[in-house]
Amino acid sequence: MFEEFDALIRNETWDLVPSHPSYNTVGCKWIFCIKRSPDGSISKYKAHLVAKGFHQRPGVDYTDTFIPVVKTTTIRVLLSTAVSRGWSLRQLDVNNAFLQGHLDENVFMVQPPGFKDPALPLHVCHLKKAIYDLKQAPRAWYNELRQFLLHNGFVNSHSDTSLFIFNANGCVIFLLVYVDDIIVTGNDGALIDTFVATLARRFSIKDLGTLSYFLGVEVIPCSAGMFLSQQKYVTDLLTCTKMINSKPVVTPLPTNHSLTLLDRISLTDAIEFHQVIGALQYLSFTRPDIAFAVNKLAQFML
Repeated sequence: MFEEFDALIRNETWDLVPSHPSYNTVGCKWIFCIKRSPDGSISKYKAHLVAKGFHQRPGVDYTDTFIPVVKTTTIRVLLSTAVSRGWSLRQLDVNNAFLQGHLDENVFMVQPPGFKDPALPLHVCHLKKAIYDLKQAPRAWYNELRQFLLHNGFVNSHSDTSLFIFNANGCVIFLLVYVDDIIVTGNDGALIDTFVATLARRFSIKDLGTLSYFLGVEVIPCSAGMFLSQQKYVTDLLTCTKMINSKPVVTPLPTNHSLTLLDRISLTDAIEFHQVIGALQYLSFTRPDIAFAVNKLAQFML
């Protein structure tokens, strides 16, 4: 917690101001999470200060919240392009990404538990930058990064606004963003090094080197190009659904089987069904052979 709080102070996240009855002061709390390596092992324990965003009021302390989500088609095309042209794929991670975005609205928050200023105990935090779980935090970060990239010569793709492209004098850089995870590839390694150094001067980033793990997908180089695997994701899903010891089948769905919806399905079963279908749809990113069966089952979502 002390490390996280010090980072917030260094980042000049808020100013302490006297409280006022007219303020919609949101609460906050500490949460503790575990960051895992690609193999599922624990790599780091972290503490985050999060706002109680459910206290916010639309039109008062937030407006727009939309943030683009990268399309799976874009990921496939980018990886395929890089492999076919022999480009290296580099992965970056932005530290405390949601703390980088500047806020346009007036947002007031109570002082963090355990870190109340003894000289100003009744003051509240007037947030200058976003923190986790604010309604507009993801959008504020995306806008901050987008403005930086546009200022440095990138253009935003019209088909997928998570993709940014730099193209000048025969040099091309593709940059794909998913929240705080970034993939960079292109035809000029030296130019990419220069850009990464420029990015590191503006944001606190960790250069993870060659792409190996992205959005729950393990990326494994092979002689034919690249192998994408979601083995850990599959194992976790089978464990969660208590099917880890089930017998394998040759095809995902028998061609001569007619599906019908059972009557009197419980709400709990319906929620679990939705969750499993959503998980399987994401799994079809690397297992297109199950896509038809999953979409067939999705027709019965209540």
